[in-house]
Amino acid sequence: MTHPYKRRDTISWAFYDWANSAFFTTVLAGFFPVFFQKFWSVGVDPTVSTSRLGFANGIAGLLLAILAPVLGAMADRAGGRKRQLVGWTLLGVAGTAALGFVGEGEWWWAAACFMVAAIGANAANIFYDALLLDVSEPQDYDRVSALGYSLGYLGGGLLFAFNVLMTLKPHWFGLADAAEAVRVSFISAAVWWFVFMLPAARNVRERPPKGPAVGLSVSIREGLRGLRTTLSHISQYREVSLFLLAYWLYIDGVHTIYTMAVDYGVALGLPSSSLLAALLLTQFVAFPSALALGWLGNRIGPKRGILICIAVYLAATLYAWFLDTVIEFFALAVVIGLVQGGVQSLSRSFFGRLVPEGKGGEFFGFYNMMGKFASFLGPILIATVALLTGDSRLSISSLVVLFVLGGWVLWRVPDPTRGGA
Repeated sequence: MTHPYKRRDTISWAFYDWANSAFFTTVLAGFFPVFFQKFWSVGVDPTVSTSRLGFANGIAGLLLAILAPVLGAMADRAGGRKRQLVGWTLLGVAGTAALGFVGEGEWWWAAACFMVAAIGANAANIFYDALLLDVSEPQDYDRVSALGYSLGYLGGGLLFAFNVLMTLKPHWFGLADAAEAVRVSFISAAVWWFVFMLPAARNVRERPPKGPAVGLSVSIREGLRGLRTTLSHISQYREVSLFLLAYWLYIDGVHTIYTMAVDYGVALGLPSSSLLAALLLTQFVAFPSALALGWLGNRIGPKRGILICIAVYLAATLYAWFLDTVIEFFALAVVIGLVQGGVQSLSRSFFGRLVPEGKGGEFFGFYNMMGKFASFLGPILIATVALLTGDSRLSISSLVVLFVLGGWVLWRVPDPTRGGA
């Protein structure tokens, strides 16, 4: 059997993570939070800007939470996972590119373009995740999933490094100032995302759906019917439902830290240039650590690997309450980078082992739905606490309970790699 890292469809699939990480790094975690506060919400109190950003993330997450299971079920029946991946990617690329043309003070347009881009990116990931089952065998899920995340952190980090350089030295690139450099960075992220999506669009070989393929309208109806059936019988898949509950809890904290960390640092008065540098450091730390945790998960089991990651996140969240200096922010960035890729890749591969045969798209729809509900609740919680109390430290402390509860529920999920232990 060909080694998974030597298969063209596997490598092309993994490079989609290299592609879409341009959005998640340069836009979502990097420049958008800073630019939203300092350019599009100029003259507004930081807590108001934080609440606007949290609600924008939350609304996009809520819409995805509604769409995710329907899209997944539809893909199982239409056999169109790769086609859907490309279509939603194009929507995300358009929204990202549009950010480069939003004027100063126009925070509502910025929020709208951002939500379109976020919906496209996260909807595409439903089909990207489900295609893991098409490009690898069960014994390779951990390594292939980790390869995707590691390439994502490397690719996203390389583009982000170039974009940061543009903002620090705009005249080197013939740009007027840092603001123009940031706007060009949004456009570069859209181009990067589109270009490196093409290998997956060309080379990934999708396995045919179970049963005859059907048209789009029929697949939607059957998808909705299948979704209702799955919801009504989900108790039959106890290990799946338990894992989804655990995932919803701990990934809520993971997503919220990723999307709001830079905004949190700005609210504490730390310089934005240092915060972006720390985020860049996180990307390059996450690249080898995702591969290492993929190997570790293959050795000790993905469930134990996830629990280790959750424990690290819990400790980092507790320490964030006391954070005061740039050096401490950098230290936390390194710690988060060590587990950020691992917790996501191991979660995806562990869930892939729990999915019943023929239910890949549908169950990964549920998987992404829980992640999007987490993307909805976490930022909304941060936004609400910040708006009501004006205390950013208090808002970040709410994430502790998510990691504690998520780890406890995950502990109860049977591990199929260890005979249910």
